[in-house]
Amino acid sequence: MGLPKEIDPPPRVVEVSWKINAVSKEVQRKAGDIACIPGEFGFLPEERVQEIAAKIDHLPITVEQALSLRSALNQEKSVYSHSRLMRRANELSRRYNAGESVLALSKRFDAPPVNTFRAILTGRGWTKTRIKDTLNKNPSRLNKRDREQFELAESVDRVSSVDQSDTQSAAEVFEEILCDYFDSIGVRFRRQEDLLAEQKVTEGRAIITPDLLLLDDVRINGVPCAWIDAKHFFGADLKFPRKKTQKQVDRYVAEYGQGAIVYRHGFCGSLRLKGAIQLDSSPLDLGPLDDFHEKARNGS
Repeated sequence: MGLPKEIDPPPRVVEVSWKINAVSKEVQRKAGDIACIPGEFGFLPEERVQEIAAKIDHLPITVEQALSLRSALNQEKSVYSHSRLMRRANELSRRYNAGESVLALSKRFDAPPVNTFRAILTGRGWTKTRIKDTLNKNPSRLNKRDREQFELAESVDRVSSVDQSDTQSAAEVFEEILCDYFDSIGVRFRRQEDLLAEQKVTEGRAIITPDLLLLDDVRINGVPCAWIDAKHFFGADLKFPRKKTQKQVDRYVAEYGQGAIVYRHGFCGSLRLKGAIQLDSSPLDLGPLDDFHEKARNGS
């Protein structure tokens, strides 16, 4: 699926030497303990970032990697705390009705603020559909206190926030950088948007759409790779992100064979994915991504 019946000129062998610098599992653990503390799920003030930087200064991991690892740890916490939170939905609703704020409850139960707010609504007897429709499309239907508390929860929740547009935009810039790199070394490929458009016509929906489907016989560090996928985060050796990525890799491998995952912020050396090698962003020109973040900071 997605490969032309004939490739003209025929695929050529392209050997790519990709230097990588993985983070050890022990360093991941130590940095995670420093960067991720209970009840802290939002964007960090500069003083907290500097505090993390000072505490990890002796470790072979950058601040950017540690902050991305923090996001992965919080996401893991969010996923595996969800059922516990839902079991206590009635208690959360009672505490909230008694005057306790969403942020106080979030800290008490060490759960993301938006998930905590959803649990409060569940405790009121709201269905999943009603909660989703109200928070995603019609938050104005909430009463005054609920709307203020939801907006506050959104503003300090980087994990389960409804609006993830900035994160998605940065990921798209990183994908573009990856395409530029392979284009610069003369590798032919089909892009995700091309595969998406084609499959919508032939299949009615997207089926298998790696970021790059390689048309040449590419060997990265000696390993044949038929596809490349970009991940705009640190490749943490944690249960949830590993399981999620492996599920995606399995679909690509079944259709195209072995491939590679490129992590913007590097990866943990103990991370293993069947059917995909792990790469970091060392050889890539990340200038466009720096420009994107600079513009985002300046609000332009």
